[in-house]
Amino acid sequence: MAMHLPNWLHLSCFGAIHRQFTIKGETTTTNEWHYYISSQQLTAEELLLYAGNEWKIESMHWLLDVHFNEDDCRVRDLNTSQNLNIIRKIVLNYVRRYKNDLGTKLPFSKLMFACLLDCDKILDFITW
Repeated sequence: MAMHLPNWLHLSCFGAIHRQFTIKGETTTTNEWHYYISSQQLTAEELLLYAGNEWKIESMHWLLDVHFNEDDCRVRDLNTSQNLNIIRKIVLNYVRRYKNDLGTKLPFSKLMFACLLDCDKILDFITW
């Protein structure tokens, strides 16, 4: 489908971000480029800020989907759906704090699964 000029009248900014990762003091560059267009006039720093905020949201969504299979949840009631989403986010944040405070390398899924299998583990987790 060809794009027509009227669809791009409000285009004010476009940019590309090349991702780098620094882990344990070692910087890795990938061939991963992300391209952005916007109707707002943005500086490079503002574009980077907006892109970073978008990735924070996407990573939370990814965690919710991986650990709670949220995308497959078929709850139809809006109130119930919102309440489940809030509870899932509380659990993820609680698990993250628990992991960080204990310094454990166990993934979220293994910590949560251990709680499902052992009532004492749930109590330890809740009362920590």
